[in-house]
Amino acid sequence: MGERPAHAYLSPVMARVLVTPYLLRNAAGPYKDVLEGAGFEVVWPRTTLSESHPESEKLLAELQGIDAVLAGSERYTGEVLAGSQLRAIARMGVGYDAIDMAAATQRGVVVTITPGANEPSVAETTLALLLGVYRGFPARDREARSGIWTRKVLPRLAGRTLGLVGLGRIGKAVVPRAQGLGLRVIAHDVQPDQAFAQAHGVRLCSFDDLLAEADIVSLHTPCTPQTRHLINRQTLARMKKGAVLINTARGGLVDEQALVEALQSGHLFAAGLDVFEVEPLPADSPLAQLDNVLLSPHVGGLDHDSQLAMSVMAAQSLVDLYQGRWPEGCVVNDGLRNGWRWKR
Repeated sequence: MGERPAHAYLSPVMARVLVTPYLLRNAAGPYKDVLEGAGFEVVWPRTTLSESHPESEKLLAELQGIDAVLAGSERYTGEVLAGSQLRAIARMGVGYDAIDMAAATQRGVVVTITPGANEPSVAETTLALLLGVYRGFPARDREARSGIWTRKVLPRLAGRTLGLVGLGRIGKAVVPRAQGLGLRVIAHDVQPDQAFAQAHGVRLCSFDDLLAEADIVSLHTPCTPQTRHLINRQTLARMKKGAVLINTARGGLVDEQALVEALQSGHLFAAGLDVFEVEPLPADSPLAQLDNVLLSPHVGGLDHDSQLAMSVMAAQSLVDLYQGRWPEGCVVNDGLRNGWRWKR
């Protein structure tokens, strides 16, 4: 879409942007400069928001008088969208499963993500969980600090087969890092990049073949109605005995009760998890009671560089929309492009 004069899009009243990610709360930074430089009023939530559904009423209250959101992981249900005047939601990250996309599109709310900003961080977290599992950290650190000297022998990581479920931007970022550790990489993707796979020596295979062959299954696919509980009792049973599951994608991809059973029975050697079905992970979750699970609080995509890049990209997407430019490559519901205006 070609550019149009900015005045054709601007509201006569200063547009207000709610910035919800907790890491940016009441914080100055380049993202804020970008927004204010374009004439936005930047506001932050008065209360802490989470992604749980009961938070809808609290989020709705925060959205009154708000035109756009630089969003975190809070849930934008159809009810929330219907009760707001939002024109755009700029998600700080690449996942958008917390947004009712059908409702957003129906109401003309543009949803953007920040592709390319956090892949290295997620890939590093994937390898950190994997190395932690195979080398016994943080348990070995705790033992050494307490004077325990068990020196338990663990399996070697090098030479094993890593199966990537999803070979998109993040899966691709994992490949060279994993190969550098001596891992053989196979992958399953519904729309695989054949050229990338060939160039990097990644063998593409079916999901069933990946489960049967991989020593480590690492998830890098969106959570959709089709992929929810992709890892369940049946698929866990098809994994090799002694295999490891890594999930840095979305908690909904895994049936956690089935995973607990597979870990308790010894069918799986271990799991490394950065994401969960309910977040924050409840203190009484069986996962938190298992010694062969390494846990992380959904920070896989966050480091100093990614936080800066994602926040600025999300802010710039809102500015582009406000000023009549379409944020190419960032819009999820791209079908709104023709005829969309900031001012209703």
